[in-house]
Amino acid sequence: MTILEKTGPEAADAATAPLLEVRDLHVEFHTRDGVAKAVNGVNYSVNAGETLAVLGESGSGKSVTAQAIMGILDMPPGRIPQGEIFFRGQDMLKMSAEERRKIRGQKIAMIFQDALSALNPVLSVGYQLGEMFRVHQGMSKKDAKVKAIELMDRVRIPAAKERVGDYPHQFSGGMRQRIMIAMAMALEPDLIIADEPTTALDVTVQAQVMDLLAELQREMNMGLILITHDLGVVADVADKIAVMYAGRIVETAPVHEIYKAPAHPYTKGLLESIPRLDLKGQELYAIKGLPPNLLRIPSGCAFNPRCPAAKDVCRTDVPPLAAVSDTRASACHFWKETLDG
Repeated sequence: MTILEKTGPEAADAATAPLLEVRDLHVEFHTRDGVAKAVNGVNYSVNAGETLAVLGESGSGKSVTAQAIMGILDMPPGRIPQGEIFFRGQDMLKMSAEERRKIRGQKIAMIFQDALSALNPVLSVGYQLGEMFRVHQGMSKKDAKVKAIELMDRVRIPAAKERVGDYPHQFSGGMRQRIMIAMAMALEPDLIIADEPTTALDVTVQAQVMDLLAELQREMNMGLILITHDLGVVADVADKIAVMYAGRIVETAPVHEIYKAPAHPYTKGLLESIPRLDLKGQELYAIKGLPPNLLRIPSGCAFNPRCPAAKDVCRTDVPPLAAVSDTRASACHFWKETLDG
């Protein structure tokens, strides 16, 4: 029985469960140089109508986790040695390929970070938008085109009827990103994963894209996972934040608590790296060093080589993601000092 066919007690359990729940997820890549441990025991959940922002530098495991959820990891070289991914109470990792295909697009959709690369350059945007309806709902080409125009109107692309036959390169970066949002919204999914949706866009367009996402989310009561490295982007739209480093979540908290007082030195460093108007003329803070090589993750806390507050225990013992309060957790041996500082 698939998630789309549940009835009785099973349906009731699925209704009360989080929309999405990731439990102890591990993802590794087998390379010539060894095994790269890209995701190392990630846990998070998202409810309907809730926005989870997943933050971290490039290589922290944000996008790989999303690809594992969507079932689009290249395997091999990728591999999921352990973990569970529950959507409405059912583990997707135990589903057949056909069952996951029914969920992908219809129930969970993804917005990719590079719209120009994600869109097919030799097909019109109308054809690509209409494909969702032709494949999943068996619509005719004519009806699918009408739906494509409606979607383009919905994401506020001017003159949608006239532009439905245009190709991706004929649109600006911001308009292409709106097309990607329209594609994700096409079948009105329960959950959208937006992977760096504002990359390479100027600040004004970034704000427009984020406002559009937030508006559509409220309208449809969707869950939203927003993957980004930019704390400034998520300040007004996220409900809670999960900060990732070296494939692990190092801090989780409601968005206002993270900004008020981070409980992990890495989160604190990310916050201090944000440009501020009141510090005009001063040198912008930067976290020292580079993210770790995932083939050779440092022992103890992976952040210890870059952490200004690291002590001996940080170099030997991996700190658990421990509760700081009822609403937040931190994977730092000395989270109290960070919180107080």
